[in-house]
Amino acid sequence: MQKRLHRSEVPPHLTWNLDDIFPSVDAWETELASVAQDIPTVTKYKGRFAEGPSVLYECLEAAEALERRLRRVVSYASLKQSGDGTDPANQAAMGRASALAAKVQAELSFIRSEALALPDGTLERYLKEHAPLKDFERMIGKMVKEKPHLLHPETEVALASLSEVLTSPSLIYNRSKAADMTFEPVLDKNGVSHPMSFALYEETYEKHPDVVLRRNAYASFTKGLKAYQNTYGATWGTEVKKHVVLAKLRGYESATHMLLDAQEVDIDVYNRLHDIILKEIAPHMRRYARLRKQVLGLDKMLYCDIEAPLDPDFSPKTTFEEAAELIVKGLSVLGPEYTEIIAKGMKSRWIDLADNIGKSTGAFCNTVPGAHPYILVTWQDSMRNALVLSHELGHGGHGVLSQRYQRFYNTRSTMFFTEAPSTINELLVGNYIMSQSDDPRMRRWLNMQFLMTYHHNFVRHLIEGELQRRIYVLAEKGQPITASVLSRVQGEILEEFWGGEVEIDDGARLTWMRQPHYYMGLYPYSYSAGLTIGTAVAKAIREEGQPAVDRWLAVLKAGGTKPPIELAKMAGVDMTKPEPILEAVAYVGSLVDEVVKGFGVDV
Repeated sequence: MQKRLHRSEVPPHLTWNLDDIFPSVDAWETELASVAQDIPTVTKYKGRFAEGPSVLYECLEAAEALERRLRRVVSYASLKQSGDGTDPANQAAMGRASALAAKVQAELSFIRSEALALPDGTLERYLKEHAPLKDFERMIGKMVKEKPHLLHPETEVALASLSEVLTSPSLIYNRSKAADMTFEPVLDKNGVSHPMSFALYEETYEKHPDVVLRRNAYASFTKGLKAYQNTYGATWGTEVKKHVVLAKLRGYESATHMLLDAQEVDIDVYNRLHDIILKEIAPHMRRYARLRKQVLGLDKMLYCDIEAPLDPDFSPKTTFEEAAELIVKGLSVLGPEYTEIIAKGMKSRWIDLADNIGKSTGAFCNTVPGAHPYILVTWQDSMRNALVLSHELGHGGHGVLSQRYQRFYNTRSTMFFTEAPSTINELLVGNYIMSQSDDPRMRRWLNMQFLMTYHHNFVRHLIEGELQRRIYVLAEKGQPITASVLSRVQGEILEEFWGGEVEIDDGARLTWMRQPHYYMGLYPYSYSAGLTIGTAVAKAIREEGQPAVDRWLAVLKAGGTKPPIELAKMAGVDMTKPEPILEAVAYVGSLVDEVVKGFGVDV
C-alpha cells in the first residue's frame, strides 16, 4: 500500500510558494500585529463624514489599504491551513487571522452606518462634488441599496465583532474534514490494499475503472461520512439558522432574498436557473446513465458509478509540464496579455500539486493582492487534471486582470459571476485539445469530459443548489435542520432527478456532507450561471472571433465594477432570459448524442 506523505515530506516544487506573500512566518507575524496597530488610520474619521466629500474619500482610501493588507494576512494563514489542516501551528495561525479579521470588520463597521446616517441625497451630492470619490461609486451605491436593512450602529458593531463566531460553522466543517475524518483502506479487484482519503476518493476512486475498487472506496467513504453525519448536520443547521435569523433582523422577506441581495441577483433569475436546468437536463442525463450501465456491463447503476470511465482502457495521461503547454495553446485565442499570466503561473509555483495528509480536497484559486493567484489541485497525471487546472487558472487570470485594471475595492465580482471565467477556460482548452486530434476515440473521450464538466456544474452543483433552496424554505417554516432532514431531502431530489436510472442509497443521501460550498452563501447554483455564460461566450468566440474575445477581455478587466447581470450583458449574454439556459442544455443533449453515437449502442 502506497504511503501518503506528510506535508514536510513533499518536494517543494510540488507546493505553492507562499514566500511571495510573506518571506517567513515571522514576517507574517509582524504584519499581523501591524494591521491591528493601524486600525486607527481608519477610525480617526469616525464622526467626520459631515465635514465633506474629501473626508469620506480619505476614509475609504485608508479602509481599502487596511483591508488589502488584511486580505494578505488572512490568505497566508488560510493557504497554510489548506496545505496541511492537521498542523496545530497552521490551525492556530488561521484562528489568529480570523480574530484579526473580525476585529477589523467590527472597527470599520462605522463607515457604512455613518455614511448612511447622512441626510438623504448627501452621498449622491458628494459623488458629484468630489471627482476622486467616483472610484468608490460602486461601493457607495451598494451601501445605499442596503440602507433599508441596516440595523442600529451598535448592533452592527456587535454583529461585526461576532463575525468569527458567525463563520464558525465553516471553520468547524473544514477543520474536521481535513484533520479528523479518516477512512478505512480499500481493496481492488486483485486484493491489493490502497490508502483512502477524502481527496483520493473524489479525485481518483470515484472515477476509477476498477468497479471493485470504486465500490469498495464508496463503501469506505460512506462509512466515514456516516460517523460524522450528526455533527455535520448540526453544523450546517447552525449555518442555515444564522441566515434565517439575520434575514428577519434586517427585514428581508427571507434568508434566500438576503443572500441573493448580496449577489445582486433577482430571485426570479435564481429560480429560473434551477427550474429550467433540472427539468430540461434530466432526460439527457438519464439517457447517459443508461448508456453507462450498458457499456460498463453493470448489474445496477449505483451513485458511485456516475463518473466511472466509459472507456476504461483509454485514459489519456499527461504530465504537468505537458498540460501547461496545452493550456497555454488552448487559451492563446484570448491574446498575449492573458496567456502570459497563465504561463507565468505554471512556471512560478502558483500551484500546489501534491497529495499529502491534511491537504484540502477539491480545487480552488485564491488571488492574493500584491502577490498573485494561488491554486490548489491534487495532480494525478491525467488529462482530466489539465481541464481542472485550466478551470482554476480561469479564476486566476480573472483575478490578475481585475487587480491590474481596478483598485482593490472594485476587483471582485459577485458570486453569481464568479464561475464564468473559469468554466469558459475549461471549454476553450477542451475544444483546443479536440481540434488537435483526428482520433475518434480521443474525440469521444473529450466529449465525455465535456459531459463531466456539465454534470459537475449543471447537475451536481445545481442539485446542491436545489437542496439549499428547499432547506432554506423548511428553515423559514421553523423546521429544525438535522442530519436526517438533510439526508431525506437530498434523497428526494436525487430520486426525482435520476428517475430510477440510478440507485439512490445511503451514500448518495449523504452527499450534502461533501461540499464546503454550503458555508459560502448561495454558492452552488452559481456554477450553473457561470457555465451558462461560459457556454454562450465560448460559442461566440468560435463564431465571431476577435470581437467576442475583446468583449470578454473587457469583462475580465472590469472586475467587480458592475453587477453580474450587467457583466454578462457586456459579454453578450442576457441572463434575465431563458434562451441562454436552454441553449446550454441543448448543447449538453448534443454531447450525449455524440457519445451515444460513438459507442454505437441504442439507449
